[in-house]
Amino acid sequence: MLDVKDFTFFDKQSSFDFKGFLIKTISYWKWFVIGLIIAFSIAHQVNVRKQKIYGIETTIAVKEENNPFFTSNTSLVFNWGGTSDKVQMISTTLKSRSHNELVVDRLNFYIDYLKQTKYFLQDVYGEVPFKVTIDKSKNQLLDQFVKVKMITKDKYQVTIPFQGNQAEVIRYAGNIKSVVNVPNGEFKRVYRIGQEVNLPFLNWKLTLSEASWKNFEEEILVRFNSFDNTVSAFKGLRVDLDEKAGSILKLGMEGTNKARMVDYLNATVDVLIKKQLENKNQFAENTINFIDETLIKMEGQLKDSGDELKDFSKTNNIIDIEEGGTTYKSQLLDYDAQKDQVERKLAYLSSLKNYLKSSVDFSKLPAPTVAGIEEPNITTNVAKLIALSIQRSDLGYSIKGDIYYERIDNEIQSVKKVLLENANSLRNALQYDLELANEKIRKVEGEISRLPENKQEWLKLSRKYNLSDNIYNTFLQKRSEASIVKAANLSDIQFIDPAKDVGGGLLGPKTSVNYVLAFFVGLLVPLVLVFFIFFISNSIQNIEDISTLTQLPLIGIVGIKHSETNLSVFERPKSALSESFRAIRSSLQFLYKKQSIEGTKTLMLTSSVSGEGKTFCSINIATVFALSEKKTIILGLDLRKPKIFDDFNIQNDIGAVNYLIGQRKLEEVIQHTHIPYLDVITSGPIPPNPSELILGDSMKEMMMELKKNYDYIILDTPPVGLVSDALELAQFCDVTLYIVRQNFTKKEMLTLLNNRTKRGELNNVSIIFNGYENKAKYGVGYGYGYGYGYSYGYGYGSGYHEDDEPTGFFAKWKYRILKKFRL
Repeated sequence: MLDVKDFTFFDKQSSFDFKGFLIKTISYWKWFVIGLIIAFSIAHQVNVRKQKIYGIETTIAVKEENNPFFTSNTSLVFNWGGTSDKVQMISTTLKSRSHNELVVDRLNFYIDYLKQTKYFLQDVYGEVPFKVTIDKSKNQLLDQFVKVKMITKDKYQVTIPFQGNQAEVIRYAGNIKSVVNVPNGEFKRVYRIGQEVNLPFLNWKLTLSEASWKNFEEEILVRFNSFDNTVSAFKGLRVDLDEKAGSILKLGMEGTNKARMVDYLNATVDVLIKKQLENKNQFAENTINFIDETLIKMEGQLKDSGDELKDFSKTNNIIDIEEGGTTYKSQLLDYDAQKDQVERKLAYLSSLKNYLKSSVDFSKLPAPTVAGIEEPNITTNVAKLIALSIQRSDLGYSIKGDIYYERIDNEIQSVKKVLLENANSLRNALQYDLELANEKIRKVEGEISRLPENKQEWLKLSRKYNLSDNIYNTFLQKRSEASIVKAANLSDIQFIDPAKDVGGGLLGPKTSVNYVLAFFVGLLVPLVLVFFIFFISNSIQNIEDISTLTQLPLIGIVGIKHSETNLSVFERPKSALSESFRAIRSSLQFLYKKQSIEGTKTLMLTSSVSGEGKTFCSINIATVFALSEKKTIILGLDLRKPKIFDDFNIQNDIGAVNYLIGQRKLEEVIQHTHIPYLDVITSGPIPPNPSELILGDSMKEMMMELKKNYDYIILDTPPVGLVSDALELAQFCDVTLYIVRQNFTKKEMLTLLNNRTKRGELNNVSIIFNGYENKAKYGVGYGYGYGYGYSYGYGYGSGYHEDDEPTGFFAKWKYRILKKFRL
């Protein structure tokens, strides 16, 4: 059972030595001075080399601007789907590629004006004394600096350092890139302000700007950038929704040039306002275009009908003919007007149905009112369909897969479905109205058929003319209404606070913060290094550390393994490492003899934690006994983390666990190795209750059976510092070997071992010092002998040498640090 006192933070002897750490920290004061100097130097360089970053914002309002000329008669509505949908749509539009392409093209922001400072290129847009005007249909040098130097107020010099005979150019009108021939070397020429420059690689005109320039002799670097890359850079515009007002949007940008950001923010809102107003007017324009096309056709029909009526009047006495026919004329005009109105509605519905089924762009749909349809469901849904189609078109260049883009498609499909149902319902009602109108017309025509032929002809011609004139006047009225609506439309987007440079706005770099951080980093890094060194030095470094911390005997010292497997004694029997294990064998035999143990001798190996070489020592001690022709068996009892089977190329399918739970007999779990006289019982499958298995009677029976057939039984157990399994196995063992590894085992672990032995939990304990390197802290000058008969192993040249550097990345790293600081 573990005791609270076993843990280091309850043990006064093994608690953290704060006083020692403080003394070591003070002794490394030079490190802190150097750390502060380096940290402040880096902070200073960061502050002077980084450009200042500014933030500029503008605020706009999105609201529903109702047209004062919208009436129940005009019915030219334009529904965006509510203010929240408009805000979301506008936010998405501001970040879309199509919108930013319009803004970049309007401002020519693919042109950079730069000045070379000591540490960086500074954007001097808005500060240079000239402005570049280009012909977008002609070539401009792409991604290369054009040096411009003002000679006088009227002349300037252009210098271009070409690195070959060809250069890449771009035509912004079509965003077309190509390669042209250029003069090799430095191109230099003088031009006048306002003069057209026409070269294969440069086509521009410089005009003076209102900006003042301190030093006209300074060179300005003009660069033409890729149009697509420029647009991508400005797509990062920040759009935030005001939490207190859902219809307020805040637009922000961060950059090094405030003038450029101010112009871009104001331009992006201005372009958005104009585009939104154009989209809003699209409904009225569709109606006007439809009416204009219809009026052109009606003018021809009206003219033909009028000419026919004039020709008839020339050969007939209209006064006599009109007498008695005026009543029929009035009736026919009313009934024909009713019929024409119904037929126009049916024709519109038929055209609408075909358009919805065959088209994907609904932005050109005319208003239903042009056909006299004032059904609210149809007029509203047509307007909504047009609005959604325009939004979808505006997002055509946005990121594919965008949630808002997909939502518009789904909403369009929903509106189409509803609109088709509304159209079918209205068509059924109109068919009935058409039959009534036709019945009235047939009745009047039957009465007219009894009139004289000249009266019938007159009624026919006047009927045709009056119908065309009536329809023409109706469309003229609708066109006038649509024009009034278009002229009265207002944008739903308004500036609240346009972008403006009012000073300030600095975001970084925060020079004072950098110096404060440098102070803390300059202290923290050396402090961490000192703590790291102090922490490493808290592990066992040499034999003196062991003798100081415990009175338990040191039975042997084991050097560094240089073989790929753990079978070091078997693979290199003449090495110094093999001799160290033979020395341990001799010491063990002395201990057994001292205890007067006859017959089978048992040995248990344990350690504080995993990784200290317990399995490595178990295998090689067993090998030493086996090579002396003693029947030896290794019993793998680390049931939680078995690994002893790998080096013998045997399987761990069955083992001690199978025997302890009664699945297998003892002879079935014993596996022979390629080493004579050496057998192994692996741990087998990992059980859920390893401690309970070890405590059972089966463990006692297994040990009794093994003692009948073997001279030496070696138990490879779990670390005693982690689990209590080894404590339960101590009753079966004559001697316990505790593995301590140099630069790995903490000093506190030996205090834990002392507590175990004092309480009688472990008996007959001896220590093996594993992984010993001669040049660790305080280790210089100590040979392998140290009174244990170990030095004679040097006679074999294949063993470990004191000047060997350890293998493995982390081992080498640790070794060099310890060697560097003489730890």
